[in-house]
Amino acid sequence: MHLQNTPLRRISPVILVNLDPTFTLTKENKGIIMRVLTVIPTYNEKENLPVVVERLRKAAPDVDILVVDDNSPDGTGQIADAMAEQDSQIHVLHRTVKDGLGGAYLAGFDWGLNEGYEVLIEMDADCSHQPEQLPSLVHAVEAGADLAIGSRYVPGGKTENWPIQRQILSRGANIYTRVVLGTAIKDITAGFRAYRREALQRLNLEGIESKGYVFQVDLAWRSEQAGLKIVEVPITFVEREVGASKMTGNIIFDSMRKVTTWGVSNRINKLYSVTLYSYCILVSLYAPDHEESLRALS
Repeated sequence: MHLQNTPLRRISPVILVNLDPTFTLTKENKGIIMRVLTVIPTYNEKENLPVVVERLRKAAPDVDILVVDDNSPDGTGQIADAMAEQDSQIHVLHRTVKDGLGGAYLAGFDWGLNEGYEVLIEMDADCSHQPEQLPSLVHAVEAGADLAIGSRYVPGGKTENWPIQRQILSRGANIYTRVVLGTAIKDITAGFRAYRREALQRLNLEGIESKGYVFQVDLAWRSEQAGLKIVEVPITFVEREVGASKMTGNIIFDSMRKVTTWGVSNRINKLYSVTLYSYCILVSLYAPDHEESLRALS
């Protein structure tokens, strides 16, 4: 299928779920979740896309796929079209502009929600997110999670073939974000996720302006503040073997700058709320006496 182009206060618990990695999603054990869509953004992924799609179709044959291509000059979009012509469960959304990872996912979510999917999954095209572990995320949503995050930084989670500087950047970014935002999510920058349909509808996707990699932090933090049930499922993140990573130090530092702004703003709002609440308490305690004094003077 080819296509063209309020304040949140209640904090939810973050739950570690260690699911059986051999669990396979089929019509017999898919439970109450009937329609699942995996959104795969692409930009110059012509070598990786056929591999990740083949592995995903084997690991989760009942899950549909939406490739969101940002006008890749290497022909990735045309490769996706060819696969879609051969497989009715593969769809392609062509975008004429490249406005970041977040923009691609938002476009994919919008398409999936309009098509009636009940679970929408984020997954990279470079096989760093192993398709064989996708059923564990779906299983977590089946068990009641609103958001299941494939986590590198919970017991059982790990990375493979990452250079030391990449590990330092990733772990450092997660620790910094947890401290600044006060979040309990251990891998808030993770990009391998499954959202329940109703969860995305509660998050007001139209109001999200984050377009780059900080989109992952933005959406997870909104989910936590909205009181959604969040589950972190241990995964193994594998460094891509083909093509160049689009993640750079500049991207991470730019994301941290935005996180800092959100964190400061959140603390100011909390301080204002506490101050206002305290003022209201004082007024309620002393206002009656003040009114009596005024009446006596008159």
